[in-house]
Amino acid sequence: MPPFSGPTRRPGAWDVIVVGAGPAGTTAARVAAENGCRTLLLERATIPRYKTCGGGLIGASLAALPPGLRLNIHDTAGQFTFGLNGRRERTLTSACPTIAMVHRSEFDEALTEAAAAVGAEVRDGTALAALEQDGDTVTVRTGRGETLRARALVGADGSAGKVARYVGVQCAQVDLALEAEVPVDERTSARWRGRLLMEWGPLPGSFGWVFPKGDVCTAGVVAARGNPVALRAYKEDFLGRHGLLGPRPLHDTGHLTRCRRPGSPLSRGRVLVAGDAAALLDHWSREGISYALRSGGLAGSAAVRLVHASDAADAHEAVDRYARQIDDVLGVEMRASSTLMDLFVRSPGLVHTVLTRLPLAWRRLDAYVAGRTSVAGIMTTPVVRAAVALTNRFPAGAAKPPLPGR
Repeated sequence: MPPFSGPTRRPGAWDVIVVGAGPAGTTAARVAAENGCRTLLLERATIPRYKTCGGGLIGASLAALPPGLRLNIHDTAGQFTFGLNGRRERTLTSACPTIAMVHRSEFDEALTEAAAAVGAEVRDGTALAALEQDGDTVTVRTGRGETLRARALVGADGSAGKVARYVGVQCAQVDLALEAEVPVDERTSARWRGRLLMEWGPLPGSFGWVFPKGDVCTAGVVAARGNPVALRAYKEDFLGRHGLLGPRPLHDTGHLTRCRRPGSPLSRGRVLVAGDAAALLDHWSREGISYALRSGGLAGSAAVRLVHASDAADAHEAVDRYARQIDDVLGVEMRASSTLMDLFVRSPGLVHTVLTRLPLAWRRLDAYVAGRTSVAGIMTTPVVRAAVALTNRFPAGAAKPPLPGR
């Protein structure tokens, strides 16, 4: 890929600086640039870069993409196989196949190009070293020794990034995900084509996944941080059972996923956080791309308002409005997914039964995947409400009676 280039700016002076070229950062940079802001996008790695991620785009993600984005889709899942720790597998068919399988390196590169196309300047291989604020100016120092200044900064440099620490983001749930990208032969590729696997695992709140991408399968496991030995053992068992342990993986990595604590700050002065940096993530599925794209768009718009703020009151209103928008859209989703996660941790077998044996529950999940409803919408399903009420009546581990009518 040729080096990114953009218009020549007065050295060090910008309207908006965005840190991190993932879905949140590239979207924020594109929105700011589209609205006439002099925008700089910093990325510490060299683009394209590998990112540990399943790479499945659900309907909410696809709806948030810029029009005309050139997207390299390696497969589209029309079938979903659900299992319970290697048992009780059942395959269900989507009414409208939606999940687009992408490689994050290609996906993030396409989003970066979209931001550059509307005027954002991109500097990859440039790490954030420090930032500070003075009045209406945010000052950034890079690992290259540069000093840059802006009217607003959007941090999208991940949940462990410097901007998240600067803002003081707090997390309610931290999980460890272990993932491998495994090359597969034609026979294995054909077996997985158009079908993904979700398996509820042996550890509390854990699951494993297989996402097909042509001649590669992305597979991994996730569970609460704190028992890496058991999680590694589950990963080996999971990959082995599904014929993905033999080939040498192209990538074999791990990373922490973090879910925001309600009320955790989303800004500090003129510095905003979005996506993983704000710990915006689905508690149950750990899906974060749709959260990143949507929060990135809101953060980009908030940064534009900060640039044009006439006084401190206007600036406060801009960041307060951003917080309200995040809570009204993504906060509602996270609270619903937290309730679903609690049900799943306490009764994975019940969740599996409801999902695979009750058509209404599957149709609601399928509609969520397609972008026609939300997690909050799933949680209003009568059978899901009944499952939550049933689980709450019994302590964890106690035997539970069957659902009414079963």
